[in-house]
Amino acid sequence: VQLQASGGGLVQAGGSLRLSCAASGRTVSSYGWFRQAPGKEREFVAAILWTGGSRYYADSVKGRFTISRDNAKNTVYLQMNSLKPEDTAVYYCAADRSSRWPLGPRDMDYWGKGTQVTVSS
Repeated sequence: VQLQASGGGLVQAGGSLRLSCAASGRTVSSYGWFRQAPGKEREFVAAILWTGGSRYYADSVKGRFTISRDNAKNTVYLQMNSLKPEDTAVYYCAADRSSRWPLGPRDMDYWGKGTQVTVSS
């Protein structure tokens, strides 16, 4: 599975960004977004099951971020609204053959390169 993340950038606090993750290769069960801020461990942000569309969110982003998928385009999105400076991180798209969430970074089978999100205050 190859994953290509895009959509990062610089935005002011309160602003919005939409990340995209284009997937190719074999079919997997679920996709997730993780992020890693400087000096911190990689952490879970959101996940979605490819079949059924069940969604999972970290408490820190609930109500602000929305994960979605476009099956026809094999693409997963992360709509990020009301961004805060503490959301600044490199965001990674990941995929897994399991549909049993929650999963941590070490559980994920496939990773894409990250995209930088910077939120200024």
